[in-house]
Amino acid sequence: MPAVSEDATTATAHATGATGGTRPLRVLIAADTFPPDVNGAATFAEQLAVGLAERGHEVHVVAPSPTPNHGSFDEEHRGVTLTVHRLKSHKWPWHAWFRFVWPWTIRPRTAPILDAVQPDVVHIQSHLLVGRGIVQEAHARGIRIIGTNHFMPENLLDYMPFGPRTLPVALKIAWRDAAKTYRLADAVTAPTVLAADYLRDAIAGQQVLAISCGIDATRYTARNGRPAGNDIVFVGRVAPEKNLDVLIRALPLLPAELHATVTIVGGGEMIPKLTALVRELGLEDRVRFAGFVSDEEKRRALTNGTVFAMPSTAELQSISSLEAMASGLPVVAADSMALPHLIDGNGYLFRPGDVHDLAAKLTQVLTAPDEEYEAMRARSLTMIEAHDINRTLATFEALYRGEPVA
Repeated sequence: MPAVSEDATTATAHATGATGGTRPLRVLIAADTFPPDVNGAATFAEQLAVGLAERGHEVHVVAPSPTPNHGSFDEEHRGVTLTVHRLKSHKWPWHAWFRFVWPWTIRPRTAPILDAVQPDVVHIQSHLLVGRGIVQEAHARGIRIIGTNHFMPENLLDYMPFGPRTLPVALKIAWRDAAKTYRLADAVTAPTVLAADYLRDAIAGQQVLAISCGIDATRYTARNGRPAGNDIVFVGRVAPEKNLDVLIRALPLLPAELHATVTIVGGGEMIPKLTALVRELGLEDRVRFAGFVSDEEKRRALTNGTVFAMPSTAELQSISSLEAMASGLPVVAADSMALPHLIDGNGYLFRPGDVHDLAAKLTQVLTAPDEEYEAMRARSLTMIEAHDINRTLATFEALYRGEPVA
């Protein structure tokens, strides 16, 4: 069984005998966000569900409905048909797209699903709403529970009606609630060692395993040779915590002879403000907002890019950075949260929020001699091997069966 961390302090989950054996499992994945939502947690939940189904397991998903229609549906995700149980949801008033389920409705709505499906294991993707409610019902039925945390407070601060005085109290209450949920789980995981440490501290020392979200690197293409242009690519939600204004402000500080451009792939509520900033700086011919695109178009943008930039300060892993590495791109990322774990000879870290430092690090990549530039590309491709999705799936299968995972 593959190791999931190089950190000796990472906990080990021991066998409980809850499932065992080698037969295909019936897995129920519960999430507060799932495609068509576009974010890291939704991407991982979909990738996990599809990967498990392709390995022969019966997979069910419980998630909020993105429309007024709710119930159980056969949905196609990445070419695989999944049974998705959509709960009646409501739009979060402070967010462009997020929908939530009233907390007091979750247990009565998920209990019949558990009784009908009778899963071997319930795998929650957060403790916030759906996860918290269904865990209580699963625990009462003696069903094995795995909890994965993708939650970062910084990702929610801009969408909550809390002031600077009430926010610390709100976060304390939120983490206390998280601890109650995760303590009912047979194993708790997070995407990186740093995220595992963060969660372990937040919920008072509970054991947490570091397991990469993983990606299917075979779906990405690294081009041969150095691109003719100097296109700086970002992929992800165009949201406040991504700090894309820092990237846009850094662009005019790069040497003019580079003729550098920025391509932003993804949609989000910050596009109007960032578009206005681009006009203010006179960069209309150098910054392109691609918006929501197909997976094929996204992969093409990465393949044709010269360097990937990630200015966010709230990343527990950053799947889009992994996608860039699988595409053979050097990476320039903020020295914050989990991003430093992705930089090791394949690019540079810059001081978070420092426009001049970001410009300097991008310049180092774009002006690097061909041999040095190719070495950064090769290093990205080497590093991505540790994040292979099959390794992630095999590790979760072991956890589902109650087998020990180092």
